[in-house]
Amino acid sequence: MPALQSVWFVPHVIVYMFSYALLGAVAIFALYLWLRSSRREPTEEEMAMCDNLVRVGWSFLTLGMIMGALWAKEAWGDYWTWDPKETWAAATWLSYLLYLHLRPILRKDYNVAFAVILFSFLLLQMCWYGINYLPAAQGTSVHTY
Repeated sequence: MPALQSVWFVPHVIVYMFSYALLGAVAIFALYLWLRSSRREPTEEEMAMCDNLVRVGWSFLTLGMIMGALWAKEAWGDYWTWDPKETWAAATWLSYLLYLHLRPILRKDYNVAFAVILFSFLLLQMCWYGINYLPAAQGTSVHTY
Protein backbone atom coordinates (compact mmCIF):
# COMPACT_ATOMS: atom_id res chain seq x y z
CA MET A 1 0.00 0.00 0.00
CA PRO A 2 1.44 3.43 -0.93
CA ALA A 3 0.61 4.99 2.45
CA LEU A 4 2.86 2.45 4.16
CA GLN A 5 5.82 3.58 2.05
CA SER A 6 5.94 6.98 3.78
CA VAL A 7 9.08 8.07 5.61
CA TRP A 8 6.86 8.77 8.67
CA PHE A 9 5.51 5.22 8.94
CA VAL A 10 8.44 3.54 10.71
CA PRO A 11 9.19 6.32 13.25
CA HIS A 12 5.46 6.67 14.01
CA VAL A 13 5.13 2.96 14.78
CA ILE A 14 8.40 2.69 16.73
CA VAL A 15 7.61 5.69 18.92
CA TYR A 16 4.10 4.38 19.59
CA MET A 17 5.41 0.92 20.51
CA PHE A 18 7.88 2.49 22.94
CA SER A 19 5.06 4.54 24.44
CA TYR A 20 2.82 1.47 24.72
CA ALA A 21 5.61 -0.45 26.46
CA LEU A 22 6.13 2.31 29.04
CA LEU A 23 2.41 2.76 29.65
CA GLY A 24 1.97 -1.01 29.88
CA ALA A 25 4.76 -1.18 32.45
CA VAL A 26 3.16 1.54 34.57
CA ALA A 27 -0.22 -0.22 34.35
CA ILE A 28 1.30 -3.47 35.63
CA PHE A 29 3.18 -1.61 38.37
CA ALA A 30 0.06 0.32 39.40
CA LEU A 31 -1.98 -2.89 39.50
CA TYR A 32 0.70 -4.49 41.66
CA LEU A 33 0.76 -1.52 44.06
CA TRP A 34 -3.03 -1.42 44.23
CA LEU A 35 -3.58 -5.14 44.83
CA ARG A 36 -0.48 -6.26 46.72
CA SER A 37 -1.14 -8.44 49.73
CA SER A 38 0.58 -6.20 52.28
CA ARG A 39 -2.06 -3.48 51.65
CA ARG A 40 0.40 -0.82 52.75
CA GLU A 41 0.27 2.55 51.09
CA PRO A 42 2.73 3.15 48.27
CA THR A 43 5.88 5.05 49.10
CA GLU A 44 6.75 8.38 47.53
CA GLU A 45 9.42 6.65 45.45
CA GLU A 46 6.89 4.15 44.08
CA MET A 47 4.43 6.90 43.17
CA ALA A 48 7.24 8.97 41.66
CA MET A 49 8.07 5.98 39.46
CA CYS A 50 4.44 5.78 38.33
CA ASP A 51 4.37 9.50 37.63
CA ASN A 52 7.64 9.43 35.68
CA LEU A 53 6.63 6.40 33.60
CA VAL A 54 3.36 8.12 32.70
CA ARG A 55 5.17 11.37 31.86
CA VAL A 56 7.66 9.69 29.56
CA GLY A 57 5.05 7.34 28.05
CA TRP A 58 2.66 10.25 27.46
CA SER A 59 5.48 12.26 25.87
CA PHE A 60 6.19 9.45 23.43
CA LEU A 61 2.45 9.07 22.84
CA THR A 62 2.33 12.76 21.94
CA LEU A 63 5.33 12.42 19.65
CA GLY A 64 3.70 9.40 17.99
CA MET A 65 0.51 11.36 17.39
CA ILE A 66 2.46 14.23 15.83
CA MET A 67 4.36 11.84 13.56
CA GLY A 68 1.08 10.17 12.68
CA ALA A 69 -0.43 13.51 11.76
CA LEU A 70 2.54 14.30 9.51
CA TRP A 71 2.23 10.87 7.94
CA ALA A 72 -1.51 11.37 7.40
CA LYS A 73 -0.91 14.74 5.75
CA GLU A 74 1.56 13.15 3.35
CA ALA A 75 -0.50 10.00 2.66
CA TRP A 76 -4.10 11.25 2.71
CA GLY A 77 -3.82 15.03 2.48
CA ASP A 78 -5.10 15.89 5.96
CA TYR A 79 -3.53 15.90 9.43
CA TRP A 80 -6.57 14.52 11.26
CA THR A 81 -9.72 12.88 9.91
CA TRP A 82 -11.53 11.75 13.09
CA ASP A 83 -11.04 8.19 11.97
CA PRO A 84 -12.13 5.75 14.75
CA LYS A 85 -8.50 4.90 15.57
CA GLU A 86 -7.58 8.59 15.76
CA THR A 87 -10.58 9.29 17.99
CA TRP A 88 -9.61 6.51 20.41
CA ALA A 89 -6.00 7.72 20.33
CA ALA A 90 -7.20 11.19 21.32
CA ALA A 91 -9.29 9.73 24.16
CA THR A 92 -6.27 7.76 25.37
CA TRP A 93 -4.02 10.81 25.17
CA LEU A 94 -6.55 12.89 27.12
CA SER A 95 -6.99 10.23 29.82
CA TYR A 96 -3.25 10.12 30.53
CA LEU A 97 -3.24 13.92 30.50
CA LEU A 98 -6.02 13.76 33.11
CA TYR A 99 -3.78 11.60 35.28
CA LEU A 100 -0.92 14.07 34.94
CA HIS A 101 -3.19 16.93 36.00
CA LEU A 102 -4.90 15.07 38.85
CA ARG A 103 -1.75 13.74 40.54
CA PRO A 104 -0.59 17.08 41.99
CA ILE A 105 -4.10 17.78 43.28
CA LEU A 106 -4.78 14.34 44.76
CA ARG A 107 -1.31 13.53 46.14
CA LYS A 108 -2.51 10.99 48.72
CA ASP A 109 -5.53 9.54 46.93
CA TYR A 110 -3.79 6.52 45.48
CA ASN A 111 -7.02 4.74 44.56
CA VAL A 112 -7.95 7.48 42.10
CA ALA A 113 -4.44 7.55 40.65
CA PHE A 114 -4.36 3.79 40.10
CA ALA A 115 -7.90 3.77 38.71
CA VAL A 116 -7.06 6.48 36.17
CA ILE A 117 -3.87 4.67 35.12
CA LEU A 118 -5.75 1.41 34.58
CA PHE A 119 -8.68 3.12 32.84
CA SER A 120 -6.23 4.90 30.55
CA PHE A 121 -4.52 1.61 29.77
CA LEU A 122 -7.89 0.06 28.90
CA LEU A 123 -8.46 2.92 26.47
CA LEU A 124 -5.02 2.27 25.02
CA GLN A 125 -5.91 -1.41 24.53
CA MET A 126 -9.15 -0.43 22.84
CA CYS A 127 -7.23 1.88 20.53
CA TRP A 128 -4.60 -0.74 19.74
CA TYR A 129 -6.68 -3.91 19.44
CA GLY A 130 -10.36 -3.25 19.92
CA ILE A 131 -10.87 -0.68 17.21
CA ASN A 132 -10.44 -3.33 14.53
CA TYR A 133 -13.58 -5.08 15.80
CA LEU A 134 -15.85 -2.02 15.83
CA PRO A 135 -18.34 -1.79 12.96
CA ALA A 136 -17.41 1.89 12.47
CA ALA A 137 -13.86 0.88 11.54
CA GLN A 138 -14.77 -1.92 9.16
CA GLY A 139 -14.03 -0.86 5.63
CA THR A 140 -14.02 2.90 6.28
CA SER A 141 -10.99 3.36 8.54
CA VAL A 142 -7.71 4.41 6.99
CA HIS A 143 -6.04 2.41 9.76
CA THR A 144 -7.20 -0.99 8.52
CA TYR A 145 -5.05 -2.46 5.82
